[in-house]
Amino acid sequence: MGGPGCGKGTQCKNMATKYGFCHVGLGQLLRQEAQRGTRRGRQIQDIMLRGLLVPTVGRAPNVVIVFDCSMETMVRRVLRRGQLECRADDCEAAIRRRLETHYSLCQPVLSFYQQKNLLRNILAEEAPENIFAKCCCVIESLQ
Repeated sequence: MGGPGCGKGTQCKNMATKYGFCHVGLGQLLRQEAQRGTRRGRQIQDIMLRGLLVPTVGRAPNVVIVFDCSMETMVRRVLRRGQLECRADDCEAAIRRRLETHYSLCQPVLSFYQQKNLLRNILAEEAPENIFAKCCCVIESLQ
């Protein structure tokens, strides 16, 4: 878990490669559906452009890795990603709304998993390879 631009996607892909995990990029799936132009796709697109979270359903995790990153770092990273990938939902206003939404809606979820002793916090301000080394330590501590 973590805000937009904290490195979730990058690190999940790295962990999937190293450990054989199945990486499901929910954001990418939602963007693909939004581009299809269906009624559901237009609803998803509208929610994303307003910087809100699209409701989803999942199963209970064994561990929750939280990528801690400053708001300014996340904004900077997402703006750069938006330029590279031409993503309409990566404009600064939408990014800041997504971050505000993330912080307000995710705190109860984080508290829930903290009470179950499932949270593992990783400082995600460093280079991707250093963050990945920390992810590997978390994964390997479970085995």
